[in-house]
Amino acid sequence: MSEPRSDFLREAARRGFIHQCTDPDALDAALRAGPVSAYVGYDCTADSLHVGHLISIMLLRLWQRTGNRPVVLLGGGTTKIGDPSGRDESRRLLSEAEIEANKRGIRRPFARLLRFGAGPADAIEADNAEWLDELRYIPLLREIGVHFSVNRMLSMDSVRLRLERDQPLSFLEFNYMILQAYDFRELNRRYGVTVQMGGSDQWGNIVMGADLIRRTDRRDAFGLTVPLLATASGAKMGKTAAGAVWLNEDRLAPFGYWQFWRNTEDPDVGRFLRLFTELPEGEIARLEALRGAELNQAKIVLATEATALLHGRDAAEAAARAAAGVAEEGLPTVTVPELAAGMPAFALVARAFGLASNAEARRHIRGGAVRLNDAPVTDEAAVIGTEALRDGTARLSLGRRQQVLVRAA
Repeated sequence: MSEPRSDFLREAARRGFIHQCTDPDALDAALRAGPVSAYVGYDCTADSLHVGHLISIMLLRLWQRTGNRPVVLLGGGTTKIGDPSGRDESRRLLSEAEIEANKRGIRRPFARLLRFGAGPADAIEADNAEWLDELRYIPLLREIGVHFSVNRMLSMDSVRLRLERDQPLSFLEFNYMILQAYDFRELNRRYGVTVQMGGSDQWGNIVMGADLIRRTDRRDAFGLTVPLLATASGAKMGKTAAGAVWLNEDRLAPFGYWQFWRNTEDPDVGRFLRLFTELPEGEIARLEALRGAELNQAKIVLATEATALLHGRDAAEAAARAAAGVAEEGLPTVTVPELAAGMPAFALVARAFGLASNAEARRHIRGGAVRLNDAPVTDEAAVIGTEALRDGTARLSLGRRQQVLVRAA
């Protein structure tokens, strides 16, 4: 790829968003010719997205900031099948009611991070149930099936890895890539979408969708993937040993979200500042050059800026004040539904403070840094449940400066 001339590709490459692109020079030319529409799909498998989804949302945000139109595709239809990518077993099939409830939940971050409207660069939302639910099987096979080679489908990672591990792959799941390709073509026909973006595990499916558009409609289409991020220690972004780092505040309070970013590993600070904030490059370069204890200041900036984008500036600054022990409106509250059934102390600490792992929480407990209702927590495996709550909450402290109120619901 030559040096990008379009604002989007130049900025996306500089910030580390691009992993693969089907034809970067042609996409660069299309972007310079005028606004382009791109989409990312999100299946409705939970009632909140998590930090692992955030890189693609930030990419859509950059797409919009550089004058292009983002399309958010909710997978009301494909969720009924389940994406086999990156999984060793089939997902549990969800009911229509569960899918609808999850759909309502995953919409929420987009309202904060994207601008929706009727303008040429305003985001739009689509739901693939609108067309997939109406498909007739034989016409689909006759029109679309002829363009898919089973040999090629078997070579895709989502299929090949499952088979190599001798894990079952249902015929239902095998159809997922065909429906994803159909989505791309349908969005191209309805909204002029010419780019599909997603994680690198979606590369094969994205390429097949672009090929389908070229074969059936004789139009150019492009695919672009972002890297599947892991932390410097190898942990998968978006999940900790204590559970997912949710984007909806009813699943993880802004303070816990702030703490997750504050606990970023040292080698990841610069990379995450570029991906998950909109600070200028000069400021990022200054922050990532800090060393030793001064690097904590960069982590505080990362945590505050990332939280401000998702939850608003007021919530971000309140979380920063609470972490510094100077909260003005009382301690932040973190909802931990698992408390209702009881959970190990280390898991509660990791979840409440957004720690990177259960191991880190165990170390804090062994070091005497954790208190529950002002009493030391000495047994890292002790089960903590609703008996610890007083008027519905319990005070949990990590060191002298970090304190939260935890509740079960």
